[in-house]
Amino acid sequence: MDEYAWPAEVPAADVVLGGWAATIAALPVGARITGELIGRQPFGVFIRIEGVPAAVALAEITAMPQGMDLSALGAFVTGEVFWHAHNHQVRVRLDEWRDASE
Repeated sequence: MDEYAWPAEVPAADVVLGGWAATIAALPVGARITGELIGRQPFGVFIRIEGVPAAVALAEITAMPQGMDLSALGAFVTGEVFWHAHNHQVRVRLDEWRDASE
């Protein structure tokens, strides 16, 4: 892994909180997402989801196959929503991680 970075371009907390009901409606569990990787940490990656500006997604490293590297900042990724977290994050499983483990 070459760098860690917190997301620099995230919606303000009040925007995320105020838009949470709309985010859940737009991104139900099982929904497909596409977005830009905007942050990397040892525990996973943060994603800005296309078409849902108040949403922040997190793909946790626990779902990543062993030996695989995190995608670079700015990469576009696809995946599937599997949970809506108590801290107003949309949890996703990335396709590249799923495909590599099959």
